[in-house]
Amino acid sequence: MNIPKIAQYREMLSKYLKPQRSRVLILAVLLFGSIGLQLVSPQILRFFIDTAVQSGTQPYLTPTLPYPYQPDTTQDQLLLAAIIFILVALFQQGVSIVAVYFSENVGWTATNMLRADLAMHCMKLDMSFHHVRTPGEMIERVDTDVTQIANFFSQFVIMVLANILLLVGVLVLLFREHAVVGLVMAGFALLTMWALNKVRSYAIPAWAASREASAQFYGFLEEQLSGTEDTRASGAVPYTLRNFYRLLYDRLKSEQHAGMMNVTILSVIVMCVTVGTILSFILGFALNQTGLVTIGTVFMFVTYTNMLFRPMREITIQIQELQKAGAGIGRVYELLNIETKIPEGPGKPIPSGALTVDFDDVTFSYNNDETVLKNFDFHLQPGRVIGLLGRTGSGKTTISRLLFRLYDVKHGTIRLGGTDIRDATIRDLRQRVGIVTQDVQLFRASVRDNLTFFDPSIPDERILEALDDLGLSGWLDSLPEGLDSRLRSGGSGLSAGEAQLLAFTRVFLKDPGLVILDEASSRLDPVTEQRIERAIDKLLHNRTGIIIAHRLATVQRADEIMIIDKGTITEHDDRVKLASDPNSHFYHLLRTGLEEALA
Repeated sequence: MNIPKIAQYREMLSKYLKPQRSRVLILAVLLFGSIGLQLVSPQILRFFIDTAVQSGTQPYLTPTLPYPYQPDTTQDQLLLAAIIFILVALFQQGVSIVAVYFSENVGWTATNMLRADLAMHCMKLDMSFHHVRTPGEMIERVDTDVTQIANFFSQFVIMVLANILLLVGVLVLLFREHAVVGLVMAGFALLTMWALNKVRSYAIPAWAASREASAQFYGFLEEQLSGTEDTRASGAVPYTLRNFYRLLYDRLKSEQHAGMMNVTILSVIVMCVTVGTILSFILGFALNQTGLVTIGTVFMFVTYTNMLFRPMREITIQIQELQKAGAGIGRVYELLNIETKIPEGPGKPIPSGALTVDFDDVTFSYNNDETVLKNFDFHLQPGRVIGLLGRTGSGKTTISRLLFRLYDVKHGTIRLGGTDIRDATIRDLRQRVGIVTQDVQLFRASVRDNLTFFDPSIPDERILEALDDLGLSGWLDSLPEGLDSRLRSGGSGLSAGEAQLLAFTRVFLKDPGLVILDEASSRLDPVTEQRIERAIDKLLHNRTGIIIAHRLATVQRADEIMIIDKGTITEHDDRVKLASDPNSHFYHLLRTGLEEALA
């Protein structure tokens, strides 16, 4: 487990608390004020008890008097002490409530900033990272691990300092009353802190193991729930449940071990406080018997001794929270330290308009496994459309992933418009390339936001024009709020054709120089497919196009045909020429049927 260094704690506090300086300062004032009020209360109680004991032989007030209090100095003092004690207690509670509000506000603001940074970092990592981690595991990392750090941001430093101040304040007041009592209680406090320090170092690995077990469990759960239909259809339910119970058992054991660490720490402090309370009673009794202290002072000794328990308990809790935070911070830094394998380019511009596409001796494999593309070479002129054909696994979709730099090639060069895609910024590259796939990702958001990817700079006029070109104006008119109508996550409530047409609209709005259609019409029925034929023609007008397809109708608009088999080009030429050449593979595919021959 990656145990964080002190510098990492300091760096994280500085980065996420500096923007909240004023709230942190107010929180500090509230907590230190609460400490001061806690130190005052036992003094008021001592005064009350000693005053009451001294006046114990005086007669009680009779209830028949016409006014509530007898004009007696001692009883006025008692009444005043009681009122002050109640007001101090109420004020302290009020301060505590406000402090909790500011504490939660500071903690959640800081952790939400950290969550945003983690989410952005993960989005920038290459696909090889995401392929080895499940969404459930990433949710655990970005949310649950960060939640463990909330108290570290909101209270740790201030609470530790405040409770150290309370601890020192109690000991100073005890020394002022009697040096022996102060020395004994100081020794008791040092012994307690030493004992706590001895046991606290065991908890960080335990909490880290607990968090890892939780991440593994939620990753498995997300994976199984997303594949419930296949699991049930294939009879794999017993296997799934067996692994479910195994991961639950692993999580239980790790949680039990982490819990035992907490119980051990709490047991040590309770034992030490019990010893301290016994000592305060013995010392108070002995001093009172010799006439050195009053009954009220003995009560104050016991109260202050119990108050010593509070800062030590709070410091212990903060240490436990730090241990939990340490596990979370370690995992957060472990994630943040993962560098993308797709470095940002220096920013060489990609030309506007239709783009040339060049693959120059490209070789690529996923995770150093079997090579997917081998010495791949081809050139596509701007404004031309090429149809890519090949069996599943031949490398067609890999070409589109490489053009987007979701992965980088192992060997060779890919150029768009003459620019090596590694020299362009990733943002510029992905703005100049548009893609439509058979799987459309729609968000729980308005139609407008789904089409613009939350870009407010795109005017409604452009959106409406694109929808009209695709024949979706009637569909939009049927929605109760037009572009403001909210879609459900995953496109629930839309037909496959409607979802696909919305994906085409996104590309229209992007206005790229290269358009990739990756099996884009494979889910559409013939009637819906006919609706987008005119829109595709317009989309490909004055743009370079790559069409990855199995269906014959889809590649009829291609200028060129490329057939790929096991990562190599087996045939590449003009479509009309290949279609009329009896010796070409494409010629035989047309007569055999693309769907059957390439299945």
